[in-house]
Amino acid sequence: MQDAKVKGMIFNVQKFSVHDGAGIRTLVFFKGCPLRCRWCSNPESQLFTPERAFNPSRCLTAEVCGRCSKACPTGAMSVVEGLNFYDRSKCTGCGACVKACPTSAQSFYGYESSVEDIIRKVEEDDVFYARSRGGITLSGGEALAQPEFALALLREARHHRISTTIETCGCYPTEVLAEACTLLDQLIFDIKTLDEEKHKKFTGRDNRQILKNINYVFEHFPKLPILIRTPVVPGFNDTEEEIMAIRRMIPFRPNIQYEALTYHRMGQPKYGYIGRPYLLEGVTADEAFMKRLNQKLAAYQG
Repeated sequence: MQDAKVKGMIFNVQKFSVHDGAGIRTLVFFKGCPLRCRWCSNPESQLFTPERAFNPSRCLTAEVCGRCSKACPTGAMSVVEGLNFYDRSKCTGCGACVKACPTSAQSFYGYESSVEDIIRKVEEDDVFYARSRGGITLSGGEALAQPEFALALLREARHHRISTTIETCGCYPTEVLAEACTLLDQLIFDIKTLDEEKHKKFTGRDNRQILKNINYVFEHFPKLPILIRTPVVPGFNDTEEEIMAIRRMIPFRPNIQYEALTYHRMGQPKYGYIGRPYLLEGVTADEAFMKRLNQKLAAYQG
């Protein structure tokens, strides 16, 4: 199939990002991920299928609007004490309430898109890429969990001379990452812990394939610009010993960078929108520890 016509499932295209690769970038968020990290800031990305969401903060209330409950054929949307109430057990995903909602309080996370459609949207901002050396970044979820779609998008971006980056958890067959690396200008790769059992407990999968994949890249793509990132999560990997062990296993090369990310809860409200509990309720980052940790990382010389 021609790359431009390949289709896949995404849930957002975000323009003007400056934290996910060089320059000004457009982020394409893929649906579906093999991991279930307890701290995931994009819980709406985990399933491979569209997911119904209800954001009550956007709702005009039943008194002012009430269009969703009137449109719903199953009673999943109803009015309780003057407020719109969503009962997921009755929802069939027909989308009638989403179409009726004027504020996007009712929505779906996830829709099908073609490579051609995404490239067209990305090229709307090509003037900014040229000036900043930016481009497209594939994110998620896990883009390479939809390998045919992701690789087709990378090839087409290259064909259009758009700089390519991917943010990845690394949990998929090595041959998929190997092909992706031939199409990338930068790889952003997460290493969360070196402890296999701890990784499985907090993400749902062990880290053997992840570590195998990044070591393959170190060996076979020695000149590829790589950013290794570790989210420092309280109660999971928030010790100097744990983070420095990760840093020591990464080759000390000018094209490889390492970054320890401070834990945040910016994605927490979305758990409520899709009816899931946030498993790290009340957890906060230790800013003083992160300052000391980053000072030690900056002084590390390999």
